[in-house]
Amino acid sequence: MTAYWKEFQEENVEYKNTTQPQSFYFCDNKKEADECADLVVKKIKQATSPSVWWFEKNKEELPKVGDLAIVTDWNGNPKAIIRTKKVEIVKYKDITPEYAQLEGEGDKTLEYWKKAHWNYYQNEMKEFNEFPTENMEIVCEHFETIW
Repeated sequence: MTAYWKEFQEENVEYKNTTQPQSFYFCDNKKEADECADLVVKKIKQATSPSVWWFEKNKEELPKVGDLAIVTDWNGNPKAIIRTKKVEIVKYKDITPEYAQLEGEGDKTLEYWKKAHWNYYQNEMKEFNEFPTENMEIVCEHFETIW
């Protein structure tokens, strides 16, 4: 990961004094994590939607505009660097078709987004015996692939 970040810094001197950001993969399984990393590389996936619940449970700060992150595949291989452009807190029931399109997964429809994300939120909450709701808050993080 360090070599990947150093290479990025060499090609993007404006980041030469920037600390290496966190790295992560999308989703909770290899197939989807690898697919999402590929969509980010192709600049098709330009948003992500973790739940506010997740940030609270993990005592993590919400993303902020300007944040950088290294996107990896399931095995931790770096694939892209993204920069957060916009962060909105939106209720699950209020996600728009335009946002689903920006997220770039599946057929990019709101119907697909709702089904896929409902299943994801159910999986992440079940060990705590909690469940998603239509009113749960979602962190709609818009980003751009910068490398």
